[in-house]
Amino acid sequence: KEADKSKAKAARIQQEKKYALETMMKLENEERGRIQKMKDDECARATAELDFWRETQRKTAEENENRQKTRGTGTHDNQPVYQKTDPPAVTLMRNTGDTTSGQRSTKQIPKDLPAPRSAGCIQISFTPRVFPTALRESRVPEEEEWLKKQAEARRAVDTDLAELDDLREEERNPDWLKEKGDKLFMAGNYQAAVNAYNLAIKLNRKIPALFSNRAACHLKLRNLHKAIEDSSQALELLKPAVAANAPARLKAHVRRGTAFCELELYVEGLQDYQAALEIDPHNAALRADTDKIREIIQGTT
Repeated sequence: KEADKSKAKAARIQQEKKYALETMMKLENEERGRIQKMKDDECARATAELDFWRETQRKTAEENENRQKTRGTGTHDNQPVYQKTDPPAVTLMRNTGDTTSGQRSTKQIPKDLPAPRSAGCIQISFTPRVFPTALRESRVPEEEEWLKKQAEARRAVDTDLAELDDLREEERNPDWLKEKGDKLFMAGNYQAAVNAYNLAIKLNRKIPALFSNRAACHLKLRNLHKAIEDSSQALELLKPAVAANAPARLKAHVRRGTAFCELELYVEGLQDYQAALEIDPHNAALRADTDKIREIIQGTT
């Protein structure tokens, strides 16, 4: 019976390997056919564009030849015929009055320009911010402090870096680098996203989203200690805690708590998850994760 089982198992494994090989070959053939189709389409498109360009050039040459024939009577031996749409600059020669040198100077006829526009003043009025909370519970000063802090962070860019000499204009913008890092993260290229966030942080260390997003990349790359450091730095920049930065604080707490749990530091991770749950108490998934971590600490799981 054991011999029969071994033979059946070996036959099944061989059949599975054969099926996997056939499936792989089929996928490779489909991919090869798709690539060939793309090449053929691109070749056909390039050929069509080339034919269209040649036809346009031919028509243009014929039109120029017909125009030259119709204006042949107005040409001289070595003087070109100017079109009405593109007249040459007309210059006048005048004597400078210097009889010894006999030099002449050219003077271009000024064109008739329209009168300058009249200056005006545009009145701008801003809508005042209205907070729904009562005055005794209002956090207007904290809100204003946070907005001022963010505005200063957007304006503060370190231009003394030697690396800026080789960068394009848009690559010196931390916001552009952040968007690039986000796209690389969505594409699964986490190391490239980290590089983009690193350069953005060198340009401006006051934007908390750069540290929080880099922490998410470090989580994917299993750099757990770096993820904790970046999350902590993001939370430090997200002070004071106001409603405007609540989503960002939630993400930073969850990412730092996840890193703590991956390092089996469940108590510290539970604290971050509880802090995130205080920000969003109606998040069912977050509550379930918090209960699971609490059960691990209590030894019930």
